[in-house]
Amino acid sequence: MKTAKREKVTVRSGDLVMVIAGKSKGHKGRVKDVLPSKKKNRIIVEGANWIKKVSVNKRTHEKDFIELEAPMHRSNIMLVCPNCKQTTRVGHKELPNGRQIRMCRKCGELVDKI
Repeated sequence: MKTAKREKVTVRSGDLVMVIAGKSKGHKGRVKDVLPSKKKNRIIVEGANWIKKVSVNKRTHEKDFIELEAPMHRSNIMLVCPNCKQTTRVGHKELPNGRQIRMCRKCGELVDKI
């Protein structure tokens, strides 16, 4: 039986990210939720990728329009380093105790707190 390769998590809830593609390109915001399914790989960013959804009341047939943030693919965002304040790819560094931790590829500082 084949097991699916698990991808390393590059962003987590609460991280500051910048949208690099799509209709919200250039927007900076915090990650609200990460949906790490094998096929989805989607992330919800605060204030980005707004959509309007129609909600219909079944009894009165009245329509309401709801605005909400839709998930976007993880390839459309980049992490903003908390140290150098630039968008960066995420590297992984192994600590002496065997734990892997995220690091900034531009300045070399750790993104996660130890």
